[in-house]
Amino acid sequence: MSILSKINHYRRGVMRNLTKNIGKPKSDQGIILVDKSEIKRVLICRPNARLGNLLLITPLVQEVTEIFPNCKVDLFVKGTLAPIIFENYENIDKVIDLPKKPFKNLLKYLNVWISIKKQKYDVAINVDQNSSSGRLAVQFSNAKYKFYGDLNEDSQLVKNDYDHIAKYPVYNFRYYLTKLGLAKINKIVAPIDLKLSSSEIAQGKKLINDLVHNSKKTICIFTYATGAKCLSEEWWEKFYSQLTTQYKEYNIIEILPVENVSQIAFKAPTFYSKDIREIGSVIANADLFIGADSGIMHLASAVQTPTIGLFSISNMKKYQPYDNCSVGVDINLYTKKEYIKTINSILNNGKLNTYSNAI
Repeated sequence: MSILSKINHYRRGVMRNLTKNIGKPKSDQGIILVDKSEIKRVLICRPNARLGNLLLITPLVQEVTEIFPNCKVDLFVKGTLAPIIFENYENIDKVIDLPKKPFKNLLKYLNVWISIKKQKYDVAINVDQNSSSGRLAVQFSNAKYKFYGDLNEDSQLVKNDYDHIAKYPVYNFRYYLTKLGLAKINKIVAPIDLKLSSSEIAQGKKLINDLVHNSKKTICIFTYATGAKCLSEEWWEKFYSQLTTQYKEYNIIEILPVENVSQIAFKAPTFYSKDIREIGSVIANADLFIGADSGIMHLASAVQTPTIGLFSISNMKKYQPYDNCSVGVDINLYTKKEYIKTINSILNNGKLNTYSNAI
C-alpha cells in the first residue's frame, strides 16, 4: 500500500469515527409524515464515483420516486458518471458532484456543500451508513426528514437478501418510513436499471450485427476486473475454451475494459467503447453475460441481461447480480459440469423481454 493510500485509509477511518453518531438520536424522532404528496424535493447521498456503486443505488431511486411520484430527486455523488447513468430517470433533477480530489478543487468542493445547505429539501437520504460525507450531507441539509442510512436489525432477521448492497438501503428506508407513520411495504425490491431507450437497444443490436455478421444468439464475456478480483489468464483460457466447445451455436463476444486488455489474448470478437450506455446497449442484446465482480457486471445486470457473476474473493451475498435469472457463483467451489449446468439453465429459460416497453 502506497503512502498516499495509507493516508487516505487513515483519513477514512478517522472520519467514520467522527461521523458515526451523527443522526443519533434521530432529529426527526416523533415526527409523522401525514401526506406523502407534500414531499417535493429529495436528496439522495452516495458520494462515490464508481460505476458499480452508482448503478447499485438505482433500486433506491426507483423506490423513492414510486413512493413520492411528485418529487424531484437530487443526487449527491462523486465524479461524472451519474448524469450518464440516470439520463433517462425523469424524476432526477440535479446531480451534485464532489470533485474526486477536493484539495485540488477546493472552491468547487466548498460550493457543493453550500449548494446542499441552500437548497430546501423535504427528505434527505444517506445510502451507506459508513459514508462520512453522506452522513454529513444529510446532517448539513435543511431537510425536514433525515435518514442517515442506519441499519434495521428487524430486516436482517426477516429478509434473506438483506445483505445485498442494492437492497438493504431500500429495506432500511422502508423501515424508516414506518417510523414516520407510513404503511409497511413488502414488495420485491426493484432491479438495478440503466433505463436504456428503445433507440439505444436498436443501436446495440446493430453494433453486434456489424461485429459478427450473422444471426446467432450471443454470449458476452468480460475477462477483466480490478485487483485480486481479476481472474488469471490461465483460468480464462480454460473457461473460454470450454465455452467455444459447448456453445458453437452462439456468438461469444468479449467486452473490453477501458484499459483495452484481454485475459484471453483477444481470441474472441471484441467490443470496445468508453461510452457506458453504448456498452450497456450491446450487452442488452446478448442472451447471457459472464464476468467477474466489476462495474461492467453490474452494468450487465442493469440492462436486464441474465448475468453470471464470477466471485473469487468478494462477498457474493453483497454484490451478486440478481433478477432475470442472474446468479453469482463461487469459482472456488464450482466444477466444469456445474458451469455448463448453470449456463444451460439460464439459456434454456430464455431472456425476458424486459425492454418491450422501453422508453
